[in-house]
Amino acid sequence: MRPDVIERWVRRTGAAGALLAFTAIYSGVYRGLRHARGEMVGGENALARAFAKGSVPLYLAAGALGFGSLYLLWRPIRGGLSAPIRLAALILGSLLYFPGLALMVWGRAAMGEMHNVSTSVAVQLYADHRLVTSGPFAWMRHPMYLGGILAELGALLLYRTWATLLMAANIPVLIRRARIEEVALAARFGEQWEEYQRQVPMWVPRILR
Repeated sequence: MRPDVIERWVRRTGAAGALLAFTAIYSGVYRGLRHARGEMVGGENALARAFAKGSVPLYLAAGALGFGSLYLLWRPIRGGLSAPIRLAALILGSLLYFPGLALMVWGRAAMGEMHNVSTSVAVQLYADHRLVTSGPFAWMRHPMYLGGILAELGALLLYRTWATLLMAANIPVLIRRARIEEVALAARFGEQWEEYQRQVPMWVPRILR
């Protein structure tokens, strides 16, 4: 089979996987809108507080702006690549992208009804918030963010568009969100969080435990 045909099918499979991941994540966002709110950490900015609290109009506006921007920027980054480099990008991109999506979906399933949306400056917890330590959370503290980072880097290699470059530029924001979530969880769960933090690394799993 020709390399360009393989690349086309990998990209189509990647698009289907992204649709599955987004459906799983946004279904959790929808369920979270009906959950009783608890304390909020951060959020000096009024817009960030409204987003973390679960403002439906704000979610819709942010979603339209985000997907609209990606649509407009879905243009190839110019610069021809040789066949070996394209093959290497396809292989490495697949090794990052598909496990990243799988980790996001696995994390979403493990969180169940505790799934919520945070921002880089504010975290809203539920009134009956529980600390999730099962599934991928038994191996790393932020599997969904790690999955997002892997998927964004992989997407840049697979699709090589300005939109995927913009997504990869979002990685520092994910890291910032993970850190502020840790502040909120430490304040809420105290010793339980400290013990969990000692046992489970933030990003890279300990293979020998």
